[in-house]
Amino acid sequence: MNPAPMQSVNDLLASLPPAEWARLAPQLEAVELPLGKVLYESGAAMGHVYFPTTAIVSLLYVMEDGASAEIAVVGHEGVVGIALFMGGETTPSRAVVQSAGQGYRLRAPAIKDEFNRSGPVMHLLLRYTQALITQMAQTAVCNRHHSLDQQLCRWLLLSLDRLNSNELVMTQELIANMLGVRREGVTEAALKLARLGLIRYARGHITVLDRAALEGRVCECYAVVKNEYDRLLPHRLSE
Repeated sequence: MNPAPMQSVNDLLASLPPAEWARLAPQLEAVELPLGKVLYESGAAMGHVYFPTTAIVSLLYVMEDGASAEIAVVGHEGVVGIALFMGGETTPSRAVVQSAGQGYRLRAPAIKDEFNRSGPVMHLLLRYTQALITQMAQTAVCNRHHSLDQQLCRWLLLSLDRLNSNELVMTQELIANMLGVRREGVTEAALKLARLGLIRYARGHITVLDRAALEGRVCECYAVVKNEYDRLLPHRLSE
């Protein structure tokens, strides 16, 4: 295993007190997270939790017919695999790398042991879990009550908060799978945003040209999710 050279690249790791960091650092393994990599499948036993640093991971619910919809995104602010320390061991969702990058992983016994100490790590992970549940709930409300272009704005902003650039590498087909809608709907919504000068889309690359305008157009769901992360976690997503 390669110990993590620095903890500041993941907000949760950066928030650990020195004693907890000293225990966990030697057990963290640096990993590449390529686009499309499945970190865990629905119902499968989970062997690790993942702390993304430059990657973004989508949590998806997949139907029996293969249709899917994103229920949350995780980037440098969080951890993938909360079922391990919450006692569930498995989850009905699938975790897939949405934006390629790097991260660290930690074996299941190590995160369970640390959580069961009932110390700072447990409290930090519980706060993060509350923020993640808020994102999942707000995503469900948004998909039910708001327009597709508002959903796309929310998805773009949540993704941008977890990247160090204003460009996403993502095809419209993948976005459609994330949002649980037809590709034609995503195309129409993306073209609408492009005509307004908010984004530029070409060959799987989406560049946000006017973030302020995007924030002005997005529904309330984005602010609800971001404010809850800012309230519960030590590091703001935008930092």
